[in-house]
Amino acid sequence: MYRTYRTLGAAMRRAPEPVATLGARVVSSALVTARGDTRRCYARALRRVRPDLDAAQVRAFTRRAFRNYGRYWLEGARLPSVPAETVLERFVVSGREHLDAGMAAGNGVIMALPHVGAWEWGGAWLALQGYPMTAVAEELEPPELYEWFVAQREAIGLTIVPLGADTGSVILRTLRDGKLVGLLCDRDIAGNGVPVEFFGEVTTLPAGPAALALRTGAPLLPTAVYEGPGKGHTALILPPVPAERTGRLREDVARVTQDLARALEVLIRRAPDQWYMFQPNWPSDRCASPSTAPTA
Repeated sequence: MYRTYRTLGAAMRRAPEPVATLGARVVSSALVTARGDTRRCYARALRRVRPDLDAAQVRAFTRRAFRNYGRYWLEGARLPSVPAETVLERFVVSGREHLDAGMAAGNGVIMALPHVGAWEWGGAWLALQGYPMTAVAEELEPPELYEWFVAQREAIGLTIVPLGADTGSVILRTLRDGKLVGLLCDRDIAGNGVPVEFFGEVTTLPAGPAALALRTGAPLLPTAVYEGPGKGHTALILPPVPAERTGRLREDVARVTQDLARALEVLIRRAPDQWYMFQPNWPSDRCASPSTAPTA
């Protein structure tokens, strides 16, 4: 697997952009045909977001989601070799004032991200603005594959912290140094999150973003980076989720996490065909196992 990813990544970087784009479409078409469990898992998530869709519309959204996912992997592989001026030309931001105000306050900033679009493009753009991001990533097997992914992200200005026992202390120190942290938080990977209502059904989401905001005073900014229009990318930074202490910490974390879930719903509803929720995310999901579904 490691050699496959590395070989494909190198090929995508070397190939002319139209050729690489065609290759990504071919791969994504094959995935949508082959991964039945993954298709069903995405369809279940989509129906929570868009209960108005009929069966044909769900199938169309699913095809678009896999096509967009192919673009996500293509652009992630090519991003380390994309010139800085191209990143700047292809990136538009709405809500930058929330980021600037948060960084100026000196307590750091937490960007709370769903698995939508191409957040790594946001990381590359932030580094060019003088706001390098620290992010958390699951460790992969084999270790060589994880190291390759980390190297890819570090090449665009991201600092990657492996998910583990020391993650919280590293992120806390980063915020106390007044720096920027990005946390993907629409999936409870560790399985020890906070119960919330998310798209009309109770599940759990990570407690970390809320707990960090409450402990440090860092603004908690729900953020997504969407693919498009065209070859570009559009970032939307929402106003900070209120994160003031009002009582017991556990109760405050639960309240802030629920408010964050509502903000994530807003971001996801803007482009559900760019929400790469290909894994179980609610207790009622029985559509795929985390070991067999792709991750963003």
